[in-house]
Amino acid sequence: MRKLIAILLVLAAGFLGGYGYGRWYGPSPQKAAVKKQTGFHCPMHPHIKSDHPGDCPICGMKLVPDEAPSAAQPVGRVLYYHDPKQPAYRSDKPGINPETGNDLVPVYEQPSAGLVMIPTDKQQWIGLKTGTAEVTSLTETVRVSGRVAVDESRVIRVQTRFEGWIDKVQVDYTGRLVKQGEPMLTLYSPELTASQQEYLLALKAQESLHHSMVPGVAAHNTSLADAARARLSHHWGLSDETIAQLEKTGKPQRTTTVLAPATGFVLTREAYAGQMAKPEMALYTMADLSKVWIVADVAESDAASVAPGQFAYVEPSYAAGRKFRARVTQILPQIDPMTRTLKVRLEADNPNFTLRPDLFVNVEFPVAHAARLTVPEDAVVDAGTSQVVYIDLGQGRFEPRRVEAGERFDGRIEILSGLQPGERIVISGAFLIDSESRMRSGSR
Repeated sequence: MRKLIAILLVLAAGFLGGYGYGRWYGPSPQKAAVKKQTGFHCPMHPHIKSDHPGDCPICGMKLVPDEAPSAAQPVGRVLYYHDPKQPAYRSDKPGINPETGNDLVPVYEQPSAGLVMIPTDKQQWIGLKTGTAEVTSLTETVRVSGRVAVDESRVIRVQTRFEGWIDKVQVDYTGRLVKQGEPMLTLYSPELTASQQEYLLALKAQESLHHSMVPGVAAHNTSLADAARARLSHHWGLSDETIAQLEKTGKPQRTTTVLAPATGFVLTREAYAGQMAKPEMALYTMADLSKVWIVADVAESDAASVAPGQFAYVEPSYAAGRKFRARVTQILPQIDPMTRTLKVRLEADNPNFTLRPDLFVNVEFPVAHAARLTVPEDAVVDAGTSQVVYIDLGQGRFEPRRVEAGERFDGRIEILSGLQPGERIVISGAFLIDSESRMRSGSR
């Protein structure tokens, strides 16, 4: 009996001692909670860690608990399932080997360096998009500056064929739009007045001697009248209406009105009332601006992209988005030695006279190229010495592949080697996958 009581006392003392040690020296519940507490990290940048939830300062993704799986893990696809104790037995699906009763385990494809796995639900977080490498017909745009110029074939100089004094000026300022046939000024010319008088006398002589019995007199007077009329018409440039009015009134007109020979804007004016006008003087210089020239400065490196007959688009500097179609009419033979540019002349319609002389414009030359294999610019990760695209292997697996990039064409890059048409690749978010791949496989 005493032995039993002693054993119970020893057990009780051991229990109390253990409880007391744990009570005073064991970890407190608060400390245990601290040990169980986890931190947070970025699924795309695991080196970004924090002790509280938040956003990644690099990519902006939500930080996940440390025990949560990373958004991107290198993993290969399952090739087949086999029995480890009987490797010859294989199956395409998981299950049991009926011969041994052992569970079949997966055999994974040996992943290549840099292979990255991103679950489908995580792909939306990083804005990942995939597409295909395509053979496309490309158009390159050569953009240069230019200047609007007057079409020299549409410049008109207003002159007279006789000397005289300007009596009145109807078109009295530059920049005015003048319609064809509109009065511009009136002139008094003694020579013209004398020629009109000669014509009237010839008409009277023709009429009075029309029935003369002397052979040849009537015909001679008729020829004199015709010669006087031709002098007024061809030499002095009077219109048929003016000559008809002279015949009707029988009196020489003191002044003659000069009419606009064509429709155009007045560029220069040298006609003033009381001034003497001579045949060699340009009283007005006019230009028809319904069509204008564009003189573009094309860099010598782009000279091969421009040819006569080629179409281009002209955009005024003050009207962004409004474009006019133009055609290359001439390429000047010399290069500007200071700017190393080639002068290219284009012709463009000018509705509403929007394109004004000496206005600066932007000129775009579309240059068509043969069909080439291309991908979007964002699909190529350029490391300086190498270019990489990420191949979509399916099931959220992406593999880096080196490619040789060529020329750039308005948002797309030519691929010279490394890809085949139709291969699926990452076209948006490739740089995020590349950062994960580099951290796991080492910098390439």
